[in-house]
Amino acid sequence: MTEPAIAIAGLRKHYGDLHAVDGLDLEIPRGEVFALLGPNGAGKSTTVEILEGFRKRTAGDVRVLGVDPHHATKQWRDRVGIMLQGTSERGSLTAREALGYAASLYPSPRGVDEMLEAVGLTEKAGSKPATLSGGQRRRLDVALALIGRPEMVFLDEPTTGFDPEARRQFWTLIESVRGDGTTILLTTHYLDEADHLADRIGIIAAGRMVALDTPAGLRARAADARVTWVEDGTSRTEETPTPTALLRDLLARTSGEIEGLEVVHPSLEDVYLRLIGDAASAAAHPTGTATEEASA
Repeated sequence: MTEPAIAIAGLRKHYGDLHAVDGLDLEIPRGEVFALLGPNGAGKSTTVEILEGFRKRTAGDVRVLGVDPHHATKQWRDRVGIMLQGTSERGSLTAREALGYAASLYPSPRGVDEMLEAVGLTEKAGSKPATLSGGQRRRLDVALALIGRPEMVFLDEPTTGFDPEARRQFWTLIESVRGDGTTILLTTHYLDEADHLADRIGIIAAGRMVALDTPAGLRARAADARVTWVEDGTSRTEETPTPTALLRDLLARTSGEIEGLEVVHPSLEDVYLRLIGDAASAAAHPTGTATEEASA
């Protein structure tokens, strides 16, 4: 059986009485794009930093590409790409020089021009970070994380500061990297980004996994659609798990078009907010809800 790219069992990180990560279990198979979501302070950044080998854990077992990142070697580092917040902000090299130097550290890197084009920085190849916008520096950070052709990539809020066109360009890049069999773990606050890119999504709150599923599986947890229409001059709204049946009923008693008809299915954001709210409520009044939700 193929060893997973990431295997976490009973991960804990405590700062005194604060349990930043509180018993996390997770496996990510090789080649998967996995999105880790959660509100600020949920423990996602701490978890990712432990996986990257930058932070010690209090307890638990962690393996990334079969290696404990706390005891990572240079050989392991060569197999892992990491995008940190602000990697390129204070660099003195141009974008081309920075990528050229990074490429020289790896045995089989991607081409510098290829990466500049992939992140939309070809015209800024000769520019230094101080002259780049915040979004352009983030694009350079993405390129630096990917140029070594790593087996495993960590992307920490990669599209913060991107304009809509740059975000779509980044999505295309990630889809091409996925095609190479690279495993990607990304954190993001953009729910549409996670929905579009991720094979699976993990949602954590208060250091615990409260949901783990595919994007479609998560959306299915909120089955009720909201149907709005105007009848006899009055606006009406009904939430129902069977909107088609409700529409048949409306059509049966309406001649012509149904005025103001709108059918809205729950979005991933709707489900995310409900899960986070349930987790906060469970933390305030412990009942085991979070554990039950994560295993659903």
